Amino acid sequence: MGMPDGAYLHVVTTVDSIDAAVTLSRSVVNARLAACAQVSGPIQSTYWWQGTVEETEEWVITFKTTRAGYAALERHIPCQPFIRDPEILAVPILRGSPDYLHGSPPRRE
Repeated sequence: MGMPDGAYLHVVTTVDSIDAAVTLSRSVVNARLAACAQVSGPIQSTYWWQGTVEETEEWVITFKTTRAGYAALERHIPCQPFIRDPEILAVPILRGSPDYLHGSPPRRE
């Protein structure tokens, strides 16, 4: 069984605290906008922001979703009150275990 290129995505964003990462992860998975959310960190980020170089500690969240579900996820992330001008990057998954990729998120009882 073939898999269409880019049908599945890793969507990555960052937040400034572990509490924000857990809250956003739960919100997205509970809304069924992603099958999974993985939090990594803390990481140290150095970047340009409003004309100056900033350094901060952040947590990375990787969401596993589909291309069809991306738009709703992209709309959901900035709606969180603790998110400001979010980085939201989507990376296509070109290959993967069919059993894993074709599984579905748990059903709500």
